Amino acid sequence: MSSPSLTAIERRTFLGSLALSVLAVPLAAGAQSPAGKVWRIGVLTILYPPDAEPPQALRQRLRELGYVEGQNIVIEWRDAQGRDDRLSPLAVELVRLKVDLIVADVSVATRAAMQATSTIPIVMALTADAVGMGLVSNLGRPGGNVTGLSTMLSELSAKRLQLFKEAVPKVSHVAVLWNPATPWHEAMLKEVDAAAPSLRLQPLPIAVRSRSDLEGVFAAMTKGRADALFVSETMSIDARKQLLDFAAKSRLPTMFANRVYVPAGGLMSYGVNFPEMFRQAAVYVDIKILKGAKPGDLPVEQPTKFELVINLKTAKALGLTIPQSVIVRADEVIQ
Repeated sequence: MSSPSLTAIERRTFLGSLALSVLAVPLAAGAQSPAGKVWRIGVLTILYPPDAEPPQALRQRLRELGYVEGQNIVIEWRDAQGRDDRLSPLAVELVRLKVDLIVADVSVATRAAMQATSTIPIVMALTADAVGMGLVSNLGRPGGNVTGLSTMLSELSAKRLQLFKEAVPKVSHVAVLWNPATPWHEAMLKEVDAAAPSLRLQPLPIAVRSRSDLEGVFAAMTKGRADALFVSETMSIDARKQLLDFAAKSRLPTMFANRVYVPAGGLMSYGVNFPEMFRQAAVYVDIKILKGAKPGDLPVEQPTKFELVINLKTAKALGLTIPQSVIVRADEVIQ
């Protein structure tokens, strides 16, 4: 599998494919919102609390599309707070509330919603590999009651590793955190293993059993003599702080899939813009509940924007000089 290259095209926002694809979907007759109708939207998340930037991007985009909370829309927020076991009860609760549609952030949230209902439309915001995980039959015509956006997290792993090595050439033993409970992480490890030899890197896979549990991780990194850290998992806020504190104390360069780590002290991130994904999810919500399109007829979209973020303050603290050839390609540089 070829890795996406970091080009100017990638740094554009989502292309017009989403608008074109949804405009091509035949709309139900008389699909305008009934007068006085108040839509009830459920938002099921495990990565973010409702006040975090990505969910708030969903709320803001809905407002821009004409939905005013308390007038023509009600948003029912349900946050699993990083615990997979809370998702199913929360999904069932949303179904009992008779919501008109459910927005789910990641794969496990989408699956919980699917188990709770086969009729209420479900919009994926951040799902990784929707087809490979069996959430939709195909991207072009997903069928069923699920559509939305699917990221390419595992496919980006090789590119992320390449950028990491280019930015910090001296790294050799890279601790790769992965979660056995996250289905796409096995594919991520395969991508990393395939890319590592040509980059003269030795991956050190370390299992993280939950988003909030780092027990044994730091000891394993020390034992394996890791000199760098590669993270695709999104941790709880407390675990994120522990991880960044350990990296700073141990003087470890870090590469993340989620940019939220970088302003907090991480060195680099490369991946999709999560708030933008939630904004695009709002477009699916609008098309479905206002225009009347069926979820199964709406193509699942993939992002075309990948962002490189670099924290030069962290680089200085680690005694590193990031090559100018990497800095000029960054979408954001934190001084």
